[in-house]
Amino acid sequence: MSAKLPLSPAAATSLAALAMLLAACASAPEAPREPAPVAKAEPLVCPPAPQPVCPTPTPTPPPPTPPTEYRGKLVAGSWVDLPNWGRESLRASLDAFARGCPVLEKREAWKAVCAGAQTLAGADEREIASFFEMNFDPWQVMNADESASGMITGYYEPLLHGSRMRTARYRYPLYGVPDDLLVIDLTDLYPEFKHKRLRGKLVGNRVVPYYSRGDIEQEGSPIKGKELVWVDDAVDAFFLQIQGSGQVELENGERLRLGYADQNGHPFRSLGRLLIDRGEIPPERASMQGIKDWARRHPGKVKQFLDANPSYVFFREMPKDLPGPIGSLGVPLTPERSIAVDPRVIPLGVPVYLATTWPNTADPLERLMVAQDTGGAINGGVRADFFWGFGDPAGRQAGKMRQSGRMWVLLPKGYTP
Repeated sequence: MSAKLPLSPAAATSLAALAMLLAACASAPEAPREPAPVAKAEPLVCPPAPQPVCPTPTPTPPPPTPPTEYRGKLVAGSWVDLPNWGRESLRASLDAFARGCPVLEKREAWKAVCAGAQTLAGADEREIASFFEMNFDPWQVMNADESASGMITGYYEPLLHGSRMRTARYRYPLYGVPDDLLVIDLTDLYPEFKHKRLRGKLVGNRVVPYYSRGDIEQEGSPIKGKELVWVDDAVDAFFLQIQGSGQVELENGERLRLGYADQNGHPFRSLGRLLIDRGEIPPERASMQGIKDWARRHPGKVKQFLDANPSYVFFREMPKDLPGPIGSLGVPLTPERSIAVDPRVIPLGVPVYLATTWPNTADPLERLMVAQDTGGAINGGVRADFFWGFGDPAGRQAGKMRQSGRMWVLLPKGYTP
């Protein structure tokens, strides 16, 4: 245990002062500190909303262009190329050309030459020849294979025998255009189809091919009720469709003139070629007369062979006072001056110089013709059907004509096809 020593008054006073100083130091506040800098907050910015992106439209391709079937062309020629030009009378040819001028002169290029043709009523042969030479240039017709020769056949206006009523003798009908036949023209969409028309009938919402010959000529025909007249011979009726026009003499002596009205849209198939291929006739017997003779000797085969050609022609009654049958140009045909051509190569209405031979001979037939008709079997550049006129004499010439020939189209000077 320790003892406390008493302090002197001076020491006590010093000690008390020291204690007070220490107490003051202990309780003094700290000097204020600078606050730490606070990072400035960036303003909140929302990202922009994404803009919708439209897909790039895929262009709609144009409808495919159907291939154009090349059938031939016209090549600039010279008057000296035309064999024996001007040796045969041109009067009938000029008259046939002038008959088509109401159609031709609607085109600017033909107005002047058609007007000139009207001034030649009393002209002689030399003046007529000069008219063509001064106003036209010849263009030679060429085939697709660049050849210059082709086949020339003949046709005519036949006389059939018939009745307005079906009888035991007159039992083969000739029909008018059926009410359900559709004709579709695609020229506005496809200019390549200018000379083509699609034909068919409507089944539901679909267009399907029209009835074939076999369908139409069966008992209980689907177009029953459209008969114009009945005739007495099935083969004559068949050839009337190939000719495209004809006359029918009724039992009372009245005559009806029938003209082409339409077709069922099926392709034409040659009966003569079929008979040759099947060994029924030799090639030299494939004329109209030879085929009719075959039909008389084989009546049981006739329908089978006729039906093998699915094409079928419908007719209309024509005015009785016409000077001839109406061709595709819309004017009456002139015997031995009008021809049927393929309008995809030769324009309708134009003069055509034809160099061929008379039927079944080597004798020259060189003549100025006029393209005023067409035909289902007339396809190609140098290909023509020579119109012989009306009746049996014309039929005999037409039936045996299958000659080789060349052709020149006459076009107005300055006109390029």
